[in-house]
This record gives sequence, C-alpha cells and structure tokens, in this order.
Amino acid sequence: MYKIFFITFVAISVVFSSEVYSQETKPQRHFDREAYQAKKNAFIIAEVGLTPDEAAMFIPLTEELQQKMFEVGRECRKLTREVRTNKSLTEADYTKVNDECIDVRWKEAQLEKEYYRKFKEIISSEKLYKYRRAEAKFAKDFMRNNGR
Repeated sequence: MYKIFFITFVAISVVFSSEVYSQETKPQRHFDREAYQAKKNAFIIAEVGLTPDEAAMFIPLTEELQQKMFEVGRECRKLTREVRTNKSLTEADYTKVNDECIDVRWKEAQLEKEYYRKFKEIISSEKLYKYRRAEAKFAKDFMRNNGR
C-alpha cells in the first residue's frame, strides 16, 4: 500500500512539475506595455530621486520622447524585416535599408537633444545624469530577466 501511494505521489509530482516547467518555458506572446511602463517609471522615480512634482512633469515627457523615438524608427524596422524575409535583394535595396537606419539614428539624436533641453527645465543636471544611468540600468535588467 505504501509503495502504491509513493509511486502515485511521484507520478503526480512529475506531471505537475512538468506542467509548471512547460508554462515557465513557453515564450509569452503578449507584452504588457502598460505594466512595463509603470514598472519602468517607478524604477526611474526611485533611482533618480524625483520629487512628486518633478515626476508629474518629467515622466510624461520621457514617455513622449519614447513614443517619438519609436515612430522615428518605424520605417527602419519595417525595411529590416523585409530584408530578413527576402533573399533576392539588390544593392539598391541594401542601400535603402542602411540609409534609412542611419537617418533614424540621426533623428533620434536630434530628439534626444531637444528633450534634453526640456528635461533641464524640470530637473537638475545631477538628476538628469542619474536618469540616463537609470534608463540604461532598467533596460539591462529587463533584458537579463526577460530576454532569456
């Protein structure tokens, strides 16, 4: 009787542990952007030491900048996807992708400069430095923990 109980217990444990394991290893198909943004904002506020007033003015600007950066890079991402799926590309196709992606980096730098000026009106240079470091740290931690 004890052996049957033990074997049953082990079998059930294996089934449940494999079920849990398979759930943990399945890639998530849905990215919860709002949860990500909330976690990131909380991290930035804490790391930089923003006051509630600073956070109320600063965080919406950072989100605005991120949205503009995303939009600026849209065409580059689209062309890059096309390159990955199309095996018969010409030199002109590659030039178009390269030129577009280089232009994106230029536009992103211009946006950063524009928003840097706006940020300086809200927070000190020290906090702005801490913000840049916090952004990089959050991205690194996120990729380490979620990019498995």
